Amino acid sequence: MATPDTRAQILDAAEHLFAEHGYRGTSVRAITQRAGANLAAVGYHFGSKSELMAAVARRVVEPITAAQCAGLDTLLARTPDPSVSELVEAFAGPLFDEMPADDGGARTSRLIVTILSDPAEEARSWTGPAEDSVRERYFAAFARALPGLSPEELRFRMRGIFAVTAVDRLQVHQQPSPGCESPVAGDAARRWALTFLTAAMSAPPNGT
Repeated sequence: MATPDTRAQILDAAEHLFAEHGYRGTSVRAITQRAGANLAAVGYHFGSKSELMAAVARRVVEPITAAQCAGLDTLLARTPDPSVSELVEAFAGPLFDEMPADDGGARTSRLIVTILSDPAEEARSWTGPAEDSVRERYFAAFARALPGLSPEELRFRMRGIFAVTAVDRLQVHQQPSPGCESPVAGDAARRWALTFLTAAMSAPPNGT
């Protein structure tokens, strides 16, 4: 009989393996072996491997989404037109806050990079109304602050915020190459990233 912790153990194992090997490179058997569960446990608790991927992604991303939503609510309660720098901090800040320089932050960073880059559709099709709503609200706010950008270029720049932040956090946890300095893990990196991302978002339009 499965223990009450089996579901959480499967989620932990799947998060680690999906982040390390991608969706297609991770088998249900490998997940259950790492979790110390029987092979049928994934079907019992989640229904399928793709639904397990969705559960893993939501567990990692939901705190980020909630913090982004709260940050935007705070800004819009003060002014209907926040500045680009304020929007970048509210949007990107939670990525740093939820990917700290510890083992948990490393797993989150690796998983977000997997979600951004994995060719498997299952790694990207997990988003729901909550994620879509927050993304569209930020898109509308950035569009007001950056009226010269086309919708396509604005969406590209917003994707860049996720990519830059996730890759930076990932490098914090990796062993540096010989002769290379270790990435900065603390508040300085957060400040540098927000300054860089604000400048990138505010750059003149490049057209289509």
